[in-house]
Amino acid sequence: MTRIGVLGTGMVGTTLASRFVELGHEVVMGSRTADNEAANAWAAGQGAGAGAGTFADAARHGEVVVNATAGAASLAALAAAGTDNLAGKVLIDVANPIAGYGPPVVLDPAGDDSLAERIQREFPGTRVVKALNTMTAAVMVRPESLPGQHDAFLAGDDPSAKASVQSLLVEMGWPAGCVRDVGGITAARGLEMYLVLWLSLATSLGRYDFNIRVVG
Repeated sequence: MTRIGVLGTGMVGTTLASRFVELGHEVVMGSRTADNEAANAWAAGQGAGAGAGTFADAARHGEVVVNATAGAASLAALAAAGTDNLAGKVLIDVANPIAGYGPPVVLDPAGDDSLAERIQREFPGTRVVKALNTMTAAVMVRPESLPGQHDAFLAGDDPSAKASVQSLLVEMGWPAGCVRDVGGITAARGLEMYLVLWLSLATSLGRYDFNIRVVG
């Protein structure tokens, strides 16, 4: 059992938090205020093992913290969570830095920086791992919902933090061989920029429940 703090009450945060509770982890969902209706309704619906509070409450609770906030608001949310509450902890950054949906979609930062890198610079004592931002939430938590094998990616500077995240992904059903370490935190640039292609594919396919597989 791991104590997990999930920052964000949207579809991604709720989906991940629910799956973590299902797997037996103790989860606190954090939002800007302790009286957030979505967070409290989620916690009440989950029963034992689930709670709700502020960003700071969730970060304080978690051995692992998940940033599932909107990318444009992530740094502010993490500042509210508190440097001391995040110190030494694994932070799974699943957010994408969307500055505009367009079309075309606009990312900020993009190319020579990434949201994950900005988070790592702002919180140097936190072990940031970029993960799960390349797919829709339903696929994140139940990879078996798609036929065949497909891949999830990790980027971060701390090998033990990436190993911890891989373990959580394996718990959710990802085969270990399908969790691909693509390098240090700068590799998050490519993972975040992939969103542009992902959205184009979603439009072309008319659906969001798909993923990719590296072959060769």
